[in-house]
Amino acid sequence: MSDWKHIDGSLTRIAVGSRTNVWGVNAAGAIYRYTNNDSNPWINIPGSLSDIGAAADGTVWGVNAAHQVFRYTGDQDTNNWKQLNGSLVRISVGSRTNVWGVDPAGAVYRYSNSDANPANPWINIPGTLSDIGAAADGTVWGVNSANQIYRYTGDRDANNWKGLNGSLKAIDVGSRTSVWGCDPADAIYHYSYCDTSPANPWINIPGSLSDIGVGADGTVWGVNAAGAIYRYTGDLPG
Repeated sequence: MSDWKHIDGSLTRIAVGSRTNVWGVNAAGAIYRYTNNDSNPWINIPGSLSDIGAAADGTVWGVNAAHQVFRYTGDQDTNNWKQLNGSLVRISVGSRTNVWGVDPAGAVYRYSNSDANPANPWINIPGTLSDIGAAADGTVWGVNSANQIYRYTGDRDANNWKGLNGSLKAIDVGSRTSVWGCDPADAIYHYSYCDTSPANPWINIPGSLSDIGVGADGTVWGVNAAGAIYRYTGDLPG
């Protein structure tokens, strides 16, 4: 993986808000935040999660193995996590006001931006997905259990989702022009920014990853099937 720098540690899921806001969870559910120092890269955050989402504005949400939903409050109080009603297996955070998730049945939910109705802080969005990525600019993509790929269009038309060619099992979005994913064989793909070549709107990036995280500033990290952690360096001078 010549375009990727190996970072010490072991994670199964990773989320990137920006170059300085990278979070992950390991196989045991332990939570880690990147220290911004490759020589001692991770600090453990109390709690236990199975998936996590992080935004450039510092917002962090997570879900645990029991599908409970939490928002990180450790930068505001000593409790670290505030639980919210709901049941999700996947979560993605573009910003404080753009949080999306998928429940165990594949139903899609968007955070209502209000804890004032604690019984149900989620809005159901028609569709069925297995993984989802949300960006600060409002861009949302998802993949379903058949590895089909969709871009959210519900803010522009009544169809909600536009299907794109390709096959991905994991997807993340940093912005409208920064969409990355991993296919069922762990091959890595970057969106070409172009739907006019519908036969293949994806560019293969050398390497092998099982999960990927993309920041609003274009930062990309990933983890492979063995839990090894990598940061993308292919956008840097050779």
